[in-house]
Amino acid sequence: MASKRVICSVGYLSIPPFTTDPRADDVADRLHSVAIRLLRCVRREDDATGLTGARLSALSVVVFGGPLTVGQLAAAEQVRSPTASKLVAELEAVGLVTRATSTVDRRVTEVQATARGRWMLQAGRRRRVANLTSRLADLGSDELAALDRAAEILEDVLADRDPDDP
Repeated sequence: MASKRVICSVGYLSIPPFTTDPRADDVADRLHSVAIRLLRCVRREDDATGLTGARLSALSVVVFGGPLTVGQLAAAEQVRSPTASKLVAELEAVGLVTRATSTVDRRVTEVQATARGRWMLQAGRRRRVANLTSRLADLGSDELAALDRAAEILEDVLADRDPDDP
């Protein structure tokens, strides 16, 4: 009798592979690990902002997805509304976002980024990209082309997902 592959086993919990192709499971596992390491490396650049990771994440959602309600921000950040409301208050206190009455429904208050909030997020992105650029600088043209193609493939794979799915 053939045994089933298991990609994770913790105590009584076993998680079976998600596909019948072992290579897809292995590639997904490696991509997951590399993505986490990559984000940890470039995230060090975020220390220059003086904001916590949660505040930067919320600001990013507002900059790229706003204006939006606190409830929409909470859903995007996968937190409860009181937590999102606290984040908005903290960002508002340092001048990175403002609250304004919706032009569509005057009963609704929306959160939008200020010019300073947009600038801070864009400056952070430039620092993270520069960090990654320096790590890629010694790669040859074939390696860079392979990474570029891999990025295209990942963009296509992720584009098929629900837009509300982070």
